[in-house]
Amino acid sequence: MNAYIPETDKKRVVVVGGGFAGITLVENLDENLFQVVLVDKNNYHQFQPLIYQVAASGLEASSICFSFRRLFRKRKNFFFRLAKATKVDSEKKILKTTAGDIRYDYLVVCAGATTNFFGNKNIEKVALPMKSVEEAIYLRNRVIENNEEVLTAPEEERDSYRNMVIVGGGATGVEISGIMSEMRRFVMPKNFHNIDPSKIHIYLIAPSILATMTEKSSIDGRKALEKMGVEIIDGRVADYDEATHSVLLQDGTSIRTRLVVWVSGIKAVTIPGIPDESIGRGGRIICDEYMQVKGMDSVFAAGDMAITSETAYPDGHPQLAQVAMQQAKLIAANLKKDAIGVERGVFKYKDLGSMATIGRNRAVADLNGLHFNGFIAWAMWMLIHLHSILGVRNKIFILFDWIINYFYFMGSMRLILFKGKR
Repeated sequence: MNAYIPETDKKRVVVVGGGFAGITLVENLDENLFQVVLVDKNNYHQFQPLIYQVAASGLEASSICFSFRRLFRKRKNFFFRLAKATKVDSEKKILKTTAGDIRYDYLVVCAGATTNFFGNKNIEKVALPMKSVEEAIYLRNRVIENNEEVLTAPEEERDSYRNMVIVGGGATGVEISGIMSEMRRFVMPKNFHNIDPSKIHIYLIAPSILATMTEKSSIDGRKALEKMGVEIIDGRVADYDEATHSVLLQDGTSIRTRLVVWVSGIKAVTIPGIPDESIGRGGRIICDEYMQVKGMDSVFAAGDMAITSETAYPDGHPQLAQVAMQQAKLIAANLKKDAIGVERGVFKYKDLGSMATIGRNRAVADLNGLHFNGFIAWAMWMLIHLHSILGVRNKIFILFDWIINYFYFMGSMRLILFKGKR
């Protein structure tokens, strides 16, 4: 079975994954030189930096999701296939997918990463990851549903519904902790009059806070969270006990909770057919300085799936959107250089800085060697992310939602949406 892509005299570039790397690559490929086929399990791109706001009912999912067909509707020689990549046949230059086989001249795999539970099956069974819009909506459902359960559960069970545990001290863990704290303070009293917000505990468990940012940002981020009432525990989670509905920590202590958000690690998505010797730490695909996969011809990788090194990053680059986009731009430029017979360029990462929002008027930012916090960092974060959102319509809707939430603290949705039968 094949995926019915029309043949052409142009070289075919097959792109696996429509994340930041994938859409940047498609945007930058010369449509006069290449036929482009994008393969993704979803028919939309999701703006991951704002997924946590969907979980907190601050934004609707449609505001941060963008149809591939609409994004690239004006591109010539562009095709999209809703499918999962199942195997790379490098000898025949065929990508096998659930929609059929797709021949390629060049293959670029940038399917991103998935949550890493580090082999803990109990945690994997109960914890909620935060890598997609679907997971954000599910978390939103659980938060609201748990509040409903508090009103009817026996007294001895109510703490397990009131407590929320976030595992992971990176930007996502900090952002979820902050926005859930604001929900507890501003939204809960308006929606659940019979629940005492002071009895709702939000725990953030991690060995460190914002470890990939500067020490100043780490300290400021911690102070801001503590001021908001987030209870930070410097440690690691060992297991989860379903019998008692408790998170077990390595130091022997435990916290009763039925809601665990796991943002403590990621691992690259795997695609069969990539040689074992080309797989590095965290399942990432080892690439050379041109982002070509080690030991493979005409196969490239970018984003969270790829790992390459340079002097400043001997162990690989951070798994960030800006890295993925820069790698994708290099690959697009190099494929054009191959087509016109020019020597390829090598990947040099330019660090544009990092940011994390903590709550209303609270954020930290490290930009161009300068540190910002508080309102200034928060305003910068909003402007940068609003600029990065695709589509004028979405920018307007998000800005409107942010303005309403700033003054009234009322999210756009308070519905529990179930998929299938309850």
